Order: sequence, then structure tokens, then C-alpha cells
Amino acid sequence: MPHSPLILAASATLILAATAALTAQPQESGEITLEDVAAAARVIGLEFEPDELELMLADVREHTRDIDSVRQPLPNSELPVLVFNPLLPGMTPRARLKPAPAPAESHDLDGSRVLRPEDLNELAFAPISTWASLIRSRQVSCTEVTQFFLDRLVRLDEHLHCVISYTEERALNQAALLDDELAAGIWRGPLHGIPWGAKDLLSARGAPTTWGARPFADQVLDEDAAVVRRLEEAGAVLIAKLSVGALAWGDVWFGATTLNPWDLSQGSSGSSAGSASATAAGGVVFALGTETLGSIVSPSVRCRTSSLRPTFGRVPRTGCMALTWSMDKIGPICRSAADVQLVFAAIQGPDGEDPTVHDLPYDPNLTSDVRGWKVGYPKGSFEPESPVLAQLQGLGVELVELEIPRSRATGGMLLTLGAEAAAAFDELTRSGRDAQLVRQVKDAWPNVFRAARLIPAVEYVNAQRLRGKLIRDFDGALQGVEAIVHPSFSSGILSTTNLTGHPTFVAPGPSGDDGSGSVSFTGHLFDEERLLVLARAWQEASDYDDAHPSLEFLHD
Repeated sequence: MPHSPLILAASATLILAATAALTAQPQESGEITLEDVAAAARVIGLEFEPDELELMLADVREHTRDIDSVRQPLPNSELPVLVFNPLLPGMTPRARLKPAPAPAESHDLDGSRVLRPEDLNELAFAPISTWASLIRSRQVSCTEVTQFFLDRLVRLDEHLHCVISYTEERALNQAALLDDELAAGIWRGPLHGIPWGAKDLLSARGAPTTWGARPFADQVLDEDAAVVRRLEEAGAVLIAKLSVGALAWGDVWFGATTLNPWDLSQGSSGSSAGSASATAAGGVVFALGTETLGSIVSPSVRCRTSSLRPTFGRVPRTGCMALTWSMDKIGPICRSAADVQLVFAAIQGPDGEDPTVHDLPYDPNLTSDVRGWKVGYPKGSFEPESPVLAQLQGLGVELVELEIPRSRATGGMLLTLGAEAAAAFDELTRSGRDAQLVRQVKDAWPNVFRAARLIPAVEYVNAQRLRGKLIRDFDGALQGVEAIVHPSFSSGILSTTNLTGHPTFVAPGPSGDDGSGSVSFTGHLFDEERLLVLARAWQEASDYDDAHPSLEFLHD
């Protein structure tokens, strides 16, 4: 199978794509003229001789009729037949990490070392392992934990606007079932009874799935997304659908702007706006987000959460709104790498429906001594006295300064996003319902969808060929190191790795370096085990993830 994503018009010529822009509606008054073809060519930077235009005219008219034939309503869930695979010919996943024995207390989930406080608010920011200990030892019931977080999230949402809808009935019914199972001696694992929130791109049976966009505000999909189903099977309790910037862009949805719990004068960034905001504020124990070009990393930087954007092809997207088939990824938004390890274990792996997903083993309990590991960092990306680099050296890590490959064609490769997104929402544009979206500015979907009609099919295909080169170049830069550490927005790594599919873990860091207060670790393709082991070791040697917003507004 080819390693390029959806080809919008695989048999089209360069002129076909441009002509499509001129014929957004079927021709009703006359056929395409030579002047039309010449003008379309100039839009995409080409000039043809008069005799060449004469020869092209009949074909362009035929292509226009072909375009009309493929303009038919398609549900967002309809997959393209061609898929993106970041593992190019000759590339294989790395050998698995040999684990070191884990300290016993990290797996102590029987409650012997954790006691319930009088006020559960003291545990609003507690890790999954603490809640798991209390639930498994039956010091607190699943129903009580679920109701606690539902009530807390309602109070938080009055200020943060991070919830689109609650799933209270579903949550309480599931919590009661989980309590019955515990009474019968059945424990599903560390996520048993843990409340969580889903970015509202993920379908959940019985609840609206609005995609944050007014044209879909009343949409109810009668299915659970694959990741929702898997988390339910693992015992996690879905309590809310969390806000998403309209159609996965920004922090503005049809209800409001989602705010940063650290600073209510700021939006939470996006598009996993509600997932990051609610998790950072202790409204859920964890959440799921999605990323196409920064939608996990950016709100996690703003809201200071610890989150994973997995390798493309690691987590099934079945039941999730499609934006860009060759770039969309689903990942956990948590408060520590240790929590990410547990959540990622529950959602990763093939589901038999998403053809991009690889079947690879993953150990959520993996720990390892990182002494002697080589970790790269981009040249000039950190301040000379960076505490992050010092902390890694304190762990026995050998730091290696690297040149990170950058392509002058990155912007061209990102035509992929606009072209595929315009295809995913073709009917929205042609129907005129895009006018219902809240944001109607240059850098917003309505304009991007319209402009994408002018992206030539030939250039789209060539962008995918350049992506292959970028994958090999970036993979080559990682050879000899276990991972790279970098300020989250440095060296063009965010754009590059969203094109190549490499995984990134993002977490709160010091306020120095690039000023973002955030640190990211980027690893090899499908090597989340090493990536999270390294990130967890660093977090346990620092205390950046221990801080939480004051939430003074809750006490006003």
C-alpha cells in the first residue's frame, strides 16, 4: 500500500484542482473557456502557451464533469482507501526496552500505604495510583468518587467553560456496576472507577458529539469511539464531554472561550481546550485530547499538564471526528508521566477498523535506570545554565547537542492539513453552513476550507513525497540517542513531528529557557515506552508537575 495519505483527486491533473476552485458549483451557464483555464493556471503559478491551452480545454471540461460526479455527500467517518504510514520501507520499530525492577510502592494499589482524608478535595490533584489504592481497598466507592468529580467539574465550569455536556447518568450507572464488581472481588485494574473527560471530537453513545461547532451542536452519534469503549472496559468512568475549539482549532467553541485555570484572563489554547483546562484544574483525573498540529501540546503548555501525543498509528481513531486523516492523533492529557503510562496502555493498539494502527506491545508498568542513556537536545535551544539539562545530567544521562533537520518545504507539506480538512468538510463548505461557525476570520476554518480548493492535486502528492524525505531525515537525527529534550516550541519540532508522526511528551518545566515554562521529550517512532520512562524519571527528579493552580475563584 502506498505510504502517502488520501490523494484528493488521484487521477487529476494540475489544472483539474485549480478548475475545481472555479467550479465550486456545477456549471449552469456555458462551459469552461480558454480564459478560465489560463486564469486557473495563473492562480497556481503556471503559464501555458495558446496551443497548449487549446489542447487542454477538452480535458479540463471533462475533468470538471468528473469533479461534479464525485461531489456527493460523504459522512465524516468515511475513510480514504490510502493511508499514511510513518514506517517507511526499511524502517522498523526499535527493540523493546529491558525493564529494571520497579519499586514495590509504585505498584502498591491495595490501600495499605494510602489512607482516605476527611475531605476528598485534598485529593483533587492526586495521581491515578492514589485513587486506585483507595478504590481497590474500598475506602471510597466508585460512586462517591464519580459524584465528587461531577460536582467539582460543575463548579469549575462556571468559570472555565470547559464542558460541552455531562454524561452523569451513564457515569453513575457505570460507577454502581463497578462497585458491585469490587464487592464480588473483581478489579479491572488501576483505572477501575477513575473519572475522566473526553474531548468532544470523540463519540459517546447517548451524548451529543458537537465537534465544538454550531452546525453540529445537536449531533448525537449512536456509538462509542474506540478509545471511549476501551477506557470503559478498563473501568474508567466518563463524566463529561469537554470543550473543543470549533472543528479542532483554537479554544473558541459555540458556547464560549475555554479559559486557563492558572490565569482566567487567558484562553486555554486549543483545540484540546477543555481536556487540558479540566485536567489542570482537578475537574477530572485525566482526559483525552487529539492533535493534528499542536492541539495536545499547545493547551498542555498553557495549562501545565503532562500529556502524550503518541506516534501516528498507535491509537485507533474510530469514532473520532476526522480532520486530517494522515495527521490526526489521540493521546492522554494527565498530570504526570506515570498517569500517562496507565492511560496510554488502555487506549493503544489496533481495533480492526482504523487501518493506520500498528500492533505493537506496550508495558504500562515499565521503569528503567536511565543512567548512561544518550539524550539529544537541539543546538542553542536551552539557556547555558538550564535546570532541565542539569536535572537530566543528575540522572546520569549523557547529553548530546544535535542539529535538528528542518525543511524549507515544511509549509508546503502542511498543505496536507488544509487539503484533507477541506475534503473532510467538503459538504459544509458547499452547503454554505460554514457561515454558522463562530470564527469568520482569515485564520479560521471557513476561509481555510475555501482556499484549500485551490491546492493542486499534483502538489499535494509531491508534498507527501517530501514528507517521506523528512521522516528519514528526522529519524536519522535521532539515531544514537534514546530521545531528544527541547522547549516545546523550539526548532520547528512541533510542525516537523506532526508531519513525520514521531511521539512527543509535553510537561510543565521551569520558567526560563524559551519562556514557555514547558519542556517536551520527543522519541523514536512507536517507542513510547522509552519516551515515558525517561520523562517519568525526569519528573520524579524535579517538582514542576507538583504545582497546581490556586483556583481562588472557587472560594469567592
